[in-house]
Amino acid sequence: MVLSRDEVLDVLDQVKDPEVPVLSVVELGIVRDVRIDGDDVTVVVTPTYSGCPAMRVIEDDVLAALRARGITRARMETVYSPAWTTDWMSDAAREKLRAFGIAPPGHVAVEPLVMIARKREAVACPYCGSRNTTLTTEFSSTACKAMHVCHACTQPFEEFKAI
Repeated sequence: MVLSRDEVLDVLDQVKDPEVPVLSVVELGIVRDVRIDGDDVTVVVTPTYSGCPAMRVIEDDVLAALRARGITRARMETVYSPAWTTDWMSDAAREKLRAFGIAPPGHVAVEPLVMIARKREAVACPYCGSRNTTLTTEFSSTACKAMHVCHACTQPFEEFKAI
């Protein structure tokens, strides 16, 4: 069965990120391209982190979703350059994160090549919107998220870090 590129992207838009199940792999921005050559389909992805532990699960889920639509000759291609950035996420995806209780990433500021300390604005609480928050740890349940606490509503929350 041959699907168009747009139809393949629609299938992939149903594949959720196992670590952030409110976003599809397309919304997350890790699907870089889909190439179709006859019956062969190649899905090009860039991981959020080079050592992202979810990538194997994502690859298996993508291939399973394509098989379910009759595509048996699919493969994954991983590319690392250019590196994934949270700027590839749409505003709608950022809003889905906020509604899910994860502070969405800000837009990435251009930094000098040598960075002494990471400069960051206070992160808005996804529950009450207050910026009276404190970073408690740079790493949370996954390497791509940080943990904060809101002093206005006292709610702890995760932030999807800007990269």
